[in-house]
Amino acid sequence: MKHNEEIHDEIGENHIGSCATNPLRKDAFDITDDEKIESIKKDVESILITLGMDLTDDSLKGTPNRVAKMFVKEIFGGLNPARKPKASTFDNNYKYGEMLVEKNIIVYSTCEHHLLPIIGRAHVAYISNGRVIGLSKMNRIVEYYSKRPQVQERLTMQIVQELQNALGTEDVACVIDAKHLCVNSRGISDIESSTVTSEFGGKFKETQARREFLDYIKLDTKF
Repeated sequence: MKHNEEIHDEIGENHIGSCATNPLRKDAFDITDDEKIESIKKDVESILITLGMDLTDDSLKGTPNRVAKMFVKEIFGGLNPARKPKASTFDNNYKYGEMLVEKNIIVYSTCEHHLLPIIGRAHVAYISNGRVIGLSKMNRIVEYYSKRPQVQERLTMQIVQELQNALGTEDVACVIDAKHLCVNSRGISDIESSTVTSEFGGKFKETQARREFLDYIKLDTKF
């Protein structure tokens, strides 16, 4: 019989996500960013000391503070709803009715199972039903949901759901192709493999639209 720790390790190794939203506690934002930084700083100090590192060394003195600030303000900054980009939309005055594709959006995220980087590209598309969104906003939405402990499946779904809500249409698609350093740099240590995830809504569930989208992004993958 497996112990809970073994079960949890197995879940993490297989990249199983527990839910479609990031699992946050209700009190996640009861303390300020500065208070979080101070608390995390102490935790990082403890980890480094436990590992045997000499924190009096000039190279390591500032590491706990640097890591804490990075966690709160950078790589996990997307957890804070106050940083959510405003997804302004506009009337489709051009009456453009074909799909719009924004491809090769850089993804920098962090695997929630090992806290190691996920690095890749997102390809996003939508078909307007009367509203359009600024191109840079699509990049910002990808960035916002990437900046948190993630699993790639959830990230893909969140990007599509956010654009569907902003544009008022189900006709949104996203494909992400990314490398997971928890696979590439540890465990099996397969430096060549990458992970592809997709979410297709509305018309993109139809074969023709899906194939057109995949042809635009030149991804030789069957779904």
